[in-house]
Amino acid sequence: MSVSPATPKLKRQSSNNDWRLLLQLLPYARRNQNLLYISLILLIPLSIAGAVQPLIVGQAISLIREEPVWSFLADFSRSEGLNLLIGLLIVTIAVRLVFVSIQGFLVQKLGQQITAGLREDLFIHLTSLSTKFFDRTPVGKLVTRLTNDVEALGDVFATGAIGIVSDFIYVLVMLIAVFMQQWQLALMLLSMLIPVTILVIYFQQQYRKANYRAREELSKLNSMLQENVVGINIVQLFRRERYNSELFRSLNDRYRLAIDKTIFHDSAVSATLEWISLVAIAGVLWLGSIFILNETIAIGTFTTFILYAQRLFNPVQQLANKFTVFQGGFTAIERIDELMSEPIEVSDPQSESRQRLARNSKQLNKNSDLPAKGEICFENVWFAYKENEYVLKGLDFKIKAGEKVALVGPTGAGKSSIIRLLCRLYDPSKGKITIDGIDIKDIPQADLRRYIGVILQESFLFAGDLKRNITLGENYSTEEIENSAKLTNIDRFIEQLPQGYDTQLRERGTNLSGGQKQLIAFARVAIRNPQILVLDEATANLDVATEALIQEALDRILANRTAIIIAHRLSTIRNVDRILVLKKGELIESGTHEELLAIDGLYAGLYKLQMLNN
Repeated sequence: MSVSPATPKLKRQSSNNDWRLLLQLLPYARRNQNLLYISLILLIPLSIAGAVQPLIVGQAISLIREEPVWSFLADFSRSEGLNLLIGLLIVTIAVRLVFVSIQGFLVQKLGQQITAGLREDLFIHLTSLSTKFFDRTPVGKLVTRLTNDVEALGDVFATGAIGIVSDFIYVLVMLIAVFMQQWQLALMLLSMLIPVTILVIYFQQQYRKANYRAREELSKLNSMLQENVVGINIVQLFRRERYNSELFRSLNDRYRLAIDKTIFHDSAVSATLEWISLVAIAGVLWLGSIFILNETIAIGTFTTFILYAQRLFNPVQQLANKFTVFQGGFTAIERIDELMSEPIEVSDPQSESRQRLARNSKQLNKNSDLPAKGEICFENVWFAYKENEYVLKGLDFKIKAGEKVALVGPTGAGKSSIIRLLCRLYDPSKGKITIDGIDIKDIPQADLRRYIGVILQESFLFAGDLKRNITLGENYSTEEIENSAKLTNIDRFIEQLPQGYDTQLRERGTNLSGGQKQLIAFARVAIRNPQILVLDEATANLDVATEALIQEALDRILANRTAIIIAHRLSTIRNVDRILVLKKGELIESGTHEELLAIDGLYAGLYKLQMLNN
């Protein structure tokens, strides 16, 4: 028998205290405390107006039958008393109509503001997490938590928390009213609430478990959907449409079955309450009839109890439904709490230990006597994506300021891992990396990544205009944007676009070619004027003519800057100052192109093999 992968986690999470989870949301409620207080205050007139309506109806019947009525009605005639009671009834109906509308609007607004605040905090935390977290977490799972789970939490406040308080006050006011009328009948109604409470608690616990499994299945469904949309070209090229459809259908069926279980437990609560409410009304009719025959109570009081018996279980029914919302919310809190509890592995240093990099690249171009900046030093650096599976082993090397260094080696040698560590997408498992003598862990990430410019083989573009894809939200003037394009020799390409710099790009830049997207990446880096430049197969997607233009631009950009170049075409790195040769995460050779050929080691073998193939 297979066990659901969510089961162990579910057992662990179910032990959490529900109220502790709910308390985590109180800071979001405090941000909107005025709305919260007004919504709670409105519950009092709403509950009182609803609770007195059966009393008014009962008094009207008593007045018609000339039975004992409220003392202030004794001074009126029957018709005047009826008119007064009808007027009071209309007032209570109007109060409930107006206040229900106002309160409903306020609680929905409160729920949406809490949802927005929570979603914003969750997004900020998510974007602060290290790349390692995203390596192991499916995108669809994160999307589910930012959308479905957060919406469920909004419902907890919008229709759950305040709604439960409303129903509780309503039930309490009605119980006080019935006990003031006749305690035996009131006690019987109260006794009916005991089995209701037990059954509701049981079914809500079962609903909680089923709902957790349903959300786990929804996460898997969203993950597969996202994966197929992003990889649609591969799906169609390799004719995987039918196979992937079968996988999706299987996941969809599992999600449907999980939802069916939540529906069953939710429906069980409604059916149980319906049955008990009918029993309560029958009990009131039976016991009330005995009291009437014995002339213990009046017909009007008896009518009041029948109305209360009907109304008492309506808020209890709503209370049970809101508990269902609560259980869905608790499930969402558990899942969001897992995400918010993820540690930020790569974080900025404490304020007292922060060090800033001195940038003087602009002055260097004018005054060559200023000290050069951009020295990189790896000191016994070890790194593993998985524990004890090291991809970099004891790296020790220094790149001088202004030096142009190439990283060479077979696939899996660790070249890209070096770049990720330098940019601090990951932290080393052991060892230290310094820039200009400062440990990069002591440098704010914003400063570090402004100091280092990276151009990858494939550049990611955002939906929006081309200008914003160069600035990426930072404040640069139109002149600076155009100058960066001219510096990288891509201004002519941009001017040929339909709206030039204002051309709208589709998601991931699908209306541009791979080479055009790469050209924009060069302008992104040029406008930021970094002191260290990293090129990871940056010209691989360019044709020969465009590559020649970019190479000319690179010669200008690289002047007085430290550069790290990763290239599989060894012919493109012959003129660098030094070549570092890597194999299985270790540095095995270092020197110029001619020196490495003379050694006749790994680099010479790779170079000769490429020349032979050419």
